[in-house]
Amino acid sequence: MPAYGLFPADDFRITTGTCPDCQGLPQAMWFFRAETIAVPKNGLPLAGFSPTLPLPQDVATWAKSVTPGSQPLYPPLIWVAAPDIERGAKLVADASRIVTQNGTLNFSLVPQLPLNRAWFDQRSRDYFCGRPLKIRGNREGDAFVARTLWPEDFRLPDRAPSVVLADGPAAIRDWLRGQPQGGAQSPFVVESVWRRTGAAAQQAGQAVFGLMLNGAQGDDDEAHGGHFAVMTGRIGEHGAIDDWLVLNFYTLDAESEKGIIAAPVPLDNYLGDLNSGQAWYRPSYMLVARLREARTAVHVQSAFGRVYNQFYRHQFAYQHARANCAGISVTTLRALGWQVPERGPESWLRAVIGLPLVTIKKKSLSQGKALFDYLTEDRTRLYPAAAFAEIAADLRRLAAGQGGRPISDFERLLAEDIEEILLVRVPQFPSSRAWGDWPVESSGEYTARVPKDPAAQQIVPVPARPFPDALRDPQSPAESPLRSDYAVIAWGLALLLMILFILRQLLA
Repeated sequence: MPAYGLFPADDFRITTGTCPDCQGLPQAMWFFRAETIAVPKNGLPLAGFSPTLPLPQDVATWAKSVTPGSQPLYPPLIWVAAPDIERGAKLVADASRIVTQNGTLNFSLVPQLPLNRAWFDQRSRDYFCGRPLKIRGNREGDAFVARTLWPEDFRLPDRAPSVVLADGPAAIRDWLRGQPQGGAQSPFVVESVWRRTGAAAQQAGQAVFGLMLNGAQGDDDEAHGGHFAVMTGRIGEHGAIDDWLVLNFYTLDAESEKGIIAAPVPLDNYLGDLNSGQAWYRPSYMLVARLREARTAVHVQSAFGRVYNQFYRHQFAYQHARANCAGISVTTLRALGWQVPERGPESWLRAVIGLPLVTIKKKSLSQGKALFDYLTEDRTRLYPAAAFAEIAADLRRLAAGQGGRPISDFERLLAEDIEEILLVRVPQFPSSRAWGDWPVESSGEYTARVPKDPAAQQIVPVPARPFPDALRDPQSPAESPLRSDYAVIAWGLALLLMILFILRQLLA
């Protein structure tokens, strides 16, 4: 049965952000006014939000009042991108037609966005030709205009081969880097890294909780850290994964060159959208926990509905050091009671020294502050690869009863429900784009990837997306200052004291 993650597709209707009678937030609908979305049908229980509490307190307060397994709460919307779907379609050799269960259709692609620098080419045709595809797009008579291509042979096997993996995040890190270029050109692989003794066999409809990690791009020097998201869903027929829901966060304050808008997104669209799909420009990795019961996955999904409500309302903003894709996700999981391990900051000393040095060298206080915030942030919240490795390793420990700490009620339920933990590698789709690689997880690795000559660095400037003042809520809490704001004040006071000391010595 078609679904959006844990939710039946029949609980939603397809529309756009201009829907006049939808019960969604006006702020959320504004971002998708020109996009195809699925919105919960009127009368279904929606995730709420506190207009006055910061994100962690809002989620934690809600979590204390709700028992996992309670009624699922629906997100404000799901970004489906296109209204029509063809399953089991096959692309002919010249990509002019697709053969479907109901006949042959003329085939074409949505336009390439102006700032998207790579596109579907002959290598793409060869890769997709002849294999079963799920295609999202627009049906126009005897023609189909595709927006998303997803290989339906990318699915979970009935029983994934077991691999021995050492405990700890370092083993996860080694697995991520175990293939050339992070597996960008390697086969699709599913491996079992933990299975409960006596666990039931995988079955359609079984709930999953997962993590999504996308690697480094090969042609964007701002994207070597990769991208991170949480997933929920149910295993489809024959192990299908395309209907899982990826809880994706990107900045809302800029127009992405690939057309990405932060939203819950079906996995096939998240990875396979011709413009915004992650698989078109880097390898990806997934951790998938098969669950005996759906209660903890439902709890996570409902909590993230609150997060999206706050995010669309601009109660908090995407910030590359404090609240990026990993930081938002880890903050939410911790607020639910999952004690995701902290890796700690990279270097306070380098941050303190680097702030004035970079400010002077670059003639930019904002760049000096950014360096300070990056170097002093918990790396589990800062780097997607660190978040993936730490959470994956902790999940294995919890499942095996080796958490090594007093566990919370949420952690206990999650540990009880896990039947198997899988690691999945998704290759990059061939196109005119450069091959990607594994994602970095330190400033040193990042610096080693970026060309020393600024003129050789590949960065795509993108236009701003101003949020309308009319949609702002004056009740929203002010965001706390950045650590670098305090550092600038401290440096200013130090310089002032130094000047006063020198003047005193001169006047003595």
